[in-house]
Amino acid sequence: MHKVNLKNFIIGGDKLTILAGPCAIESKDILFKTAEHLKNLTIELGINFIFKSSYDKANRSSINSYRGLGIEKGIELLGEVKKEFDLPIVTDIHNPNEAELAAKVADIIQIPAFLCRQTDLLVAAAKTGKIINIKKGQFLAPQQMKSIANKVLESGNDNITITDRGVTFGYNNLVSDMRAIPIIQEMGYPVIFDATHSVQLPGGCGECSSGERKFVPILAKAAVAAGANGLFFEVHPNPDNALCDGANMINFNQADVIFKICRDIFNLVK
Repeated sequence: MHKVNLKNFIIGGDKLTILAGPCAIESKDILFKTAEHLKNLTIELGINFIFKSSYDKANRSSINSYRGLGIEKGIELLGEVKKEFDLPIVTDIHNPNEAELAAKVADIIQIPAFLCRQTDLLVAAAKTGKIINIKKGQFLAPQQMKSIANKVLESGNDNITITDRGVTFGYNNLVSDMRAIPIIQEMGYPVIFDATHSVQLPGGCGECSSGERKFVPILAKAAVAAGANGLFFEVHPNPDNALCDGANMINFNQADVIFKICRDIFNLVK
């Protein structure tokens, strides 16, 4: 399996990698509180950590849903987090023309699940030279990720990770098939498992998604036991009052417990 180098660690190496942070940028205060807590926690646990938040969440259920602070303000704040806490950054893009601007701050450019087949988006992201984290669409089999990853590879960039976030199961529900982890790894890419989006109930509240937060630790532990190289969590100081995806985000205390257990399982499996 190809290992991806980032800063002073390796994704797909001998340490668990975690991508985590608030779903969408709400304020500098929430960003800084979350970054500080997660940095201290992951240093204590010996986990590779990449800070995640989105300047814009374009794939919303309703036109009235909260999307973030926009690309200019959002990139500025992510840059402040990067400088203040010396952390690598991952954020997602929705249009090809966002790639270069996001790459000024992001160490990893993320392709959202709903947009993972968009060729122009993948090519623009690839050409930044950054690591590209492709989230597998809920509508795809894991085997289909090979041709999607090839769009990045054939654009001159082999720094690729793939994130699984479950598959659509009937209406307003997702299921996670842990067979996807070794299937994608056989293609040669490190696999991240998105433990919080995988418990989402898309459109479950009509004009917004809901989620089942209580299943986050179960799926996270199962994914690491199945050999996942990393985990993705959306973490917020007060998820119940979050402006976006609160039902499936976890709080700081939950992160403390889940990260430690998953670190221990990862080391045991390794």
